[in-house]
Amino acid sequence: MNKLFLKLSIILGILFLNTVFAQVAEVSSPDGKLKLNVFSEDGKALYNVTFQGKTMLEKSPLGLITNESDFSKNLKFINSKKDQVSKTYTNEKIKKSEVNYKANALTVNFSNADQYNIGIEFQVSNNNIAFRYDIQPMKDRLSAVVQSEMTGYRFPSQTTTFLSPMMKPMTGFARTAPSYESGYQADAELGTKADYGYVFPGLFHVGNDGWILLSETGVNSLYCASHLDTTPEKTLYKVAYPNMAENNGFGSTGAAISLPGKTPWRTITVGESLKPIVETTIPFDVVDPMYAPSQKYSLGKSTWSWILWQDNSMNYDDQKKFIDLAAEMNFQFILMDALWDKNIGKERMKELVQYATSKNVGVMLWYNSNGAANDAPMGPRNKMSSSIERKKEMKWLKDTGIKGLKVDFFGGDKQETMKLYEDILSDANDFGLNIIFHGATLPRGWEIMYPNYAGSEAVLASEMLYFSEDVRKQEAFFASLHPFIRNTVGSMEFGGTFLNKYLTKSNKEKNKRYTTDGFQLATAVLFQNPVQMFAVMPNNLEDAPKFELDFMKEIPTLWDETVFIDGYPGKYSVIARRYQNQWYIAGVNAENTVQKMTLKFPMLAGKTVKLINDDAKGVTSEKSVTINKNGELKVEIQSKGGFVIH
Repeated sequence: MNKLFLKLSIILGILFLNTVFAQVAEVSSPDGKLKLNVFSEDGKALYNVTFQGKTMLEKSPLGLITNESDFSKNLKFINSKKDQVSKTYTNEKIKKSEVNYKANALTVNFSNADQYNIGIEFQVSNNNIAFRYDIQPMKDRLSAVVQSEMTGYRFPSQTTTFLSPMMKPMTGFARTAPSYESGYQADAELGTKADYGYVFPGLFHVGNDGWILLSETGVNSLYCASHLDTTPEKTLYKVAYPNMAENNGFGSTGAAISLPGKTPWRTITVGESLKPIVETTIPFDVVDPMYAPSQKYSLGKSTWSWILWQDNSMNYDDQKKFIDLAAEMNFQFILMDALWDKNIGKERMKELVQYATSKNVGVMLWYNSNGAANDAPMGPRNKMSSSIERKKEMKWLKDTGIKGLKVDFFGGDKQETMKLYEDILSDANDFGLNIIFHGATLPRGWEIMYPNYAGSEAVLASEMLYFSEDVRKQEAFFASLHPFIRNTVGSMEFGGTFLNKYLTKSNKEKNKRYTTDGFQLATAVLFQNPVQMFAVMPNNLEDAPKFELDFMKEIPTLWDETVFIDGYPGKYSVIARRYQNQWYIAGVNAENTVQKMTLKFPMLAGKTVKLINDDAKGVTSEKSVTINKNGELKVEIQSKGGFVIH
């Protein structure tokens, strides 16, 4: 009996020692609530995440594989080092204009079977984790190709998902996919497979324990962008690199990297509620500007005819009408879309720009990114894909007085495509041009990295409301998701806020809108982008209520603060944003029933404000209301409706 007891004690002791020594490092957030542990087990690097003592990510894999050496197995822990990070920065293009970032940093170093070294750098701030790999030279090797990552996220079994699938490469209109224009499935089961994985960001609901948002940031020309994919293990998601078929099969799926070199940051935002998810600034906290702005760039609102008047509107007279509309609405810009080069031409464009300038309206022009990546036929083509042609074109644009470009049809996340994004941005800065990307990937910290970057689509946006009955029916559902997922990690140029009842030029007969005017006005607050194209039409000056037009004249596109008020993705969303001393609070309801709630607005306690809301028949009106001294107000949001307080 004593011998058996002794043997069991020895075995348990060995197991205990192995468990203790498996954990090699740990780091917590400044407030102590978020904790990350790093482990070395069986030659593999792993990590887990807890928040307020609850497991949010179980032991998850780390590591990568290069063409020179394998850093996914046979890893040996060398050492770890702790530090602190603190910085204050300002940026008018993101959800919060001034940020004080504080994090505890941890670097864990490993060597592999070839005796080559890799470091993993972690920064843990309140509610956020960012980490990346630091690959050291491999003897005389000062370059390598990172072929894949082991990086994964293992969720507790009670987790549900809010994810958007990657589109099949070289499909869709003129083989322009993937264009980040798929919808979402809300509260889906863990491990639900998508053929080509899921785009960043991804939202996960860890049952009653909280929420996790996954994304990446700091991607530039030196690396590929990545996405999420499922694994045979239902609870484990992994970082996946681009599909070889993207960009018409041209370019590598991995990342060519100079050594020593660092990967982009993987980001994890954790919260007991959705408040830290909506308010996070982690995509911007860990990146820095890549070049100085050549000038102070103007930002704001824009008209664009194409969204309802389509290709036929790309003519001199119609564009003049939309310049007049922009001037009447106090909008800063007009976007002239595809085919302007053919239907208006460069000589008459100079006349239009002069006319717009006389009205204090800046002109932005659409360009095709092609190139050889897809078959999109609209022009101007082959002006952005060649450095020589691009610089010649941008000189003409600057000389003509153009303020910025909207560049379309990228289709992929390969390093080759990331380089094109960066080249366009860098050259455009030399010529004082703002850049918006359309038919494009998620921006990954680009608001900070590129001073003349002014937003991206990267969402199932307003044009699909014009083309698809199904998307119109789901408009409220998707709108209730974006503040928690897509738009919380980067600017989102949606191009919406329709005041037409029918999404046609005639405003009658077909393409009926299923949402209220209150809903449409609310999205002007919910959706954040420094230059936002709005779908206000010339006829709205006569057929839309004056208070709606007045609201659209005053609504800013730049924000000093963003605050989560209430909501559940896929059901309803209420967000507050502040510009200078003015607060705008907006909510939308995707449910089939009325949402009756008492909302708390402590920033408006005791104040009299304007409330735009819908009645039971969907009729939108405006009235003055007083927020009580506790900052509370009872609000009803109609089905497919919305409200705004300003």
